[in-house]
Amino acid sequence: MTAAAATPAPARDPQLVIDGVSKKFGEGPGAVVAVDHVSFNVMPGEFVACIGPSGCGKSTLFNIIGGLLGEYEGNVMIDRDRIAGPHPAVGMVFQEESTFPWRNVLDNVSFPLELQNVGKSERHDRAQKFVDLVGLQGFEKRMPSELSGGMRQRVSIARTLVSRPRILLMDEPFAALDEQTRLLLGDKITQIQQELHQTTLLITHNLTEAVQLSDRIVVMTYRPGRVKRVVNIDLPRPRTSDVVSSAAFGRYVAEIWGDLREEASRGMADAEATTASRGRSARG
Repeated sequence: MTAAAATPAPARDPQLVIDGVSKKFGEGPGAVVAVDHVSFNVMPGEFVACIGPSGCGKSTLFNIIGGLLGEYEGNVMIDRDRIAGPHPAVGMVFQEESTFPWRNVLDNVSFPLELQNVGKSERHDRAQKFVDLVGLQGFEKRMPSELSGGMRQRVSIARTLVSRPRILLMDEPFAALDEQTRLLLGDKITQIQQELHQTTLLITHNLTEAVQLSDRIVVMTYRPGRVKRVVNIDLPRPRTSDVVSSAAFGRYVAEIWGDLREEASRGMADAEATTASRGRSARG
């Protein structure tokens, strides 16, 4: 008796496609090419980090994907829809926490639902769900001034998530936090992403953060920003910050640092040359 052939899993289309994206600022000899023909895909439910040295165009790419920079070359597609402005499927978390100081935690989180004219009872219930999800239950009535920096950033994340975006973009959301808080918030982000099955793109310069959180890491060159390499992170999930002590984690960090070291050195040399040139000009 012949065994039945296994039915192949259905192919999935990427949810986010970055295809040949370039962006230049200015014209003529002083023009700066921030990103140059950047291409990669993000699959539904995948967590991808984009990492590179300062000046490699990471934030420019983030702003293009988020619809904050409408003029660019190439294509950014979400579910085959080209991005030319803010997209309802995309939620964004920025480096600077953006809580409203005059609103308590629950009112901060529910604010997007007010803009959508969601009724008060449903608004409260949905906001409470995401306050709980980011681990701030018991702090609903606290004002931002009563919270730590990490807690305020969790409020910002909950406020973004409450609108249920299908794609979450995060631009160095933990940059202002100490290393211990970063690791613990990384655990929380991993838990949330797995629970919501949310497609996530993280922009970061932090090696530990990228390896801790990601399924894949896109390594970018120094300006102009191009894709140097894509690294698959084969660490088991569910994943917590305990993974940072593993030998496999250390190997990934060392491998990616090997790719980044050359680019960071180029950036440092460029900055030193610019400083020297300005010094010569100032001396006349």
